[in-house]
Amino acid sequence: MNYTNIITIEPNKRSGKPCIRGLRITVYDVLEYLAGGMSMEEILADFPELTRDDIKACLAFAANRERRLFVAPIITEERLVGAIA
Repeated sequence: MNYTNIITIEPNKRSGKPCIRGLRITVYDVLEYLAGGMSMEEILADFPELTRDDIKACLAFAANRERRLFVAPIITEERLVGAIA
């Protein structure tokens, strides 16, 4: 899903966090509701300004961010010493 027209980032809105269509509802908010057990229907009932595509865009945005996440290996003193020897 192409979420680039749905997820917006504005420096002066919600401290620059990714929001939905310029609203004050963040991607994080929606993900927290889903993780907390709310269904898509419950979220839409509580926030009538949202659409199913908005919620799907939040999931796509999070998946893309996760895909791009890079975790650097941790180098301990023992591994460093072993690498030199």
